[in-house]
Amino acid sequence: MDRMIGTLLRIGVLLSAATTLLGGIWHFFQHGGAVLDYHVFRGEPGEMGSLWGVIGAIARGRSEALIQLGLLMLIATPIARVALSVVAFMAEHDRTYVVITLIVLGVLVASVSGLHF
Repeated sequence: MDRMIGTLLRIGVLLSAATTLLGGIWHFFQHGGAVLDYHVFRGEPGEMGSLWGVIGAIARGRSEALIQLGLLMLIATPIARVALSVVAFMAEHDRTYVVITLIVLGVLVASVSGLHF
């Protein structure tokens, strides 16, 4: 179980870093020569607030969306670790840890989804 979780975390972080790096390189080639105006704050576009919006923006050629996807992958990595722990505890028939880990997973998913308690 420990090796599977360690492998999951390593792969998740490496894929996230690679995706973010590719997005940064792509962004540099698209906008590397742009002169930025820092006097006016422009927040992120609304489409960057959801996974499907990010995927759609990547399909439309927006490099910053690939960077955003890498960051979402980084956030999803520990959540996937908790989900894998639930499966591992179920395989071991450890009901107490299954319940506790499901509660933790629920809190993580709710917080990422924007739900507030």
